[in-house]
Amino acid sequence: MKKGKPFFGPWALPFIAALALALPGTVLAQSGVTLTHVHGLAYSADGQRLYIPSHHGLAIYNEGHWAKAPGPQHDYMGFSATRERFYSSGHPAPGTGFKNPFGLIRSDDGGKSWQRLGLEGESDFHVLATGYETNAVYVYNPHPNSRMRRRGLHYTLDDGFAWRPAEAQGLAGEVIGLAVHPRDPRTVAAATQRGIFLSKDAGATFEPVMTGVQGLAVFFDLDSKRLWAATFHGQPALTQVDLASRGKKPVTLPPLPRDAVAYIAQNPKRRDEYAIATFERSVYLTRDGGKTWNQIADRGRTL
Repeated sequence: MKKGKPFFGPWALPFIAALALALPGTVLAQSGVTLTHVHGLAYSADGQRLYIPSHHGLAIYNEGHWAKAPGPQHDYMGFSATRERFYSSGHPAPGTGFKNPFGLIRSDDGGKSWQRLGLEGESDFHVLATGYETNAVYVYNPHPNSRMRRRGLHYTLDDGFAWRPAEAQGLAGEVIGLAVHPRDPRTVAAATQRGIFLSKDAGATFEPVMTGVQGLAVFFDLDSKRLWAATFHGQPALTQVDLASRGKKPVTLPPLPRDAVAYIAQNPKRRDEYAIATFERSVYLTRDGGKTWNQIADRGRTL
């Protein structure tokens, strides 16, 4: 980053995002739970718990209370949820018997135990997304491995038994975030340094949805009608994109000085409730579709 440039510019956030993944946090929370990193965001299927993967396992927020989830305290990366399962990549906790990195793993019991799905010891997928109803998994592969001959976008519809490359024609810029349509495994959105892009043919081709901005995160509403897009262009922004009309509606964000939205999640039981997590490890909830926000973590310190 050039000296004298603003802290958050279109050129800066990918490096800041990488830095946030690499540096340990130093803030201790009164609750005993600290968000040293934030590597994803997801609600439980019953809508009672918000899961936040961090450097030392899964943190859980439930009606004003924070706790650590039972199970191994892995360093989860690319964490994503479907109706029935969690998927992740990342690095194992000491003594758990997993190779480093994970490749792709799956949990059917809320993170208490994990099943290996391949590429263990080969690949760490920081960018990973799943289809809520379909269990489709898309990843951005950083380098070739035994099942992917090249870097770039790949997907699996059978828990990693077969991986298929996506040509990603029309997708410009480095991929920072992915989202998979909750019902259609062929529809996927990508956030890149060049904007927000949408594909309806399993990533073979993409068309721009928003350009001239730094794309940061994408999320499909569980009713399949809207795409949420987090961007930065001088300041952080969050936008709802109507998938039918492509109309855009800005969402009012809480004050985010020197920060921006990194992850978005929706409560499957209370559909007006959303959560956002930021690059600086702050977390906010809204229960009115984004009109007002309540902060539940402040730069790693849980509230």
